[in-house]
Amino acid sequence: MKIKIECEEDGRWIAEVPDLPGVMVYGQTREEGISKVEALALRVIADRLEHGESIPELDELFAVPT
Repeated sequence: MKIKIECEEDGRWIAEVPDLPGVMVYGQTREEGISKVEALALRVIADRLEHGESIPELDELFAVPT
């Protein structure tokens, strides 16, 4: 999943994962923004899995033998 990151005029960094609506965070540094958005994305993905939602991005990550 791609992370979009940019520096705001006030010096804060905003990071988001466009493929996951609502996954957007602010960080004081670029590295903090990336770390926070990765953690949030994983929480959102876990929540979606727990609720039985399909996550096409994970199709190649897990394999269940038939």
